[in-house]
Amino acid sequence: MQSDTHDCINIEQLEVFARVGVTENERGFPQRLTLTISVWPDKSFDNLEDDIGQTANYSAICGAARDFTRDHPTKLVETLAAQLASHLLQIFPIRKVCVELRKFVLPDAKHVSVILTRNASIN
Repeated sequence: MQSDTHDCINIEQLEVFARVGVTENERGFPQRLTLTISVWPDKSFDNLEDDIGQTANYSAICGAARDFTRDHPTKLVETLAAQLASHLLQIFPIRKVCVELRKFVLPDAKHVSVILTRNASIN
């Protein structure tokens, strides 16, 4: 059952490594990226009974994000962010996810980032 609350778990600038880039040379080695991931669990924080099994485990989310980005080389950061969001929605009890993926590739810019928000499908 979906809750009307806005309870959110936020993971700020998780460091991951991925093969991402338009050229083969750019994808030839893992690059450092950072992820900021916000998730809205299926259950309100008021109803968790102080049991980690009742919520979205942020440690497990970090591990899944690291594994996914490492194992799914893409040309576009946009593609990687969208695929990661879909993956997290499929394997965790969350109703919404927001992913910001930062890439440190341009010499005159601090970073390039993409941000997207996806909602779980309701069957």
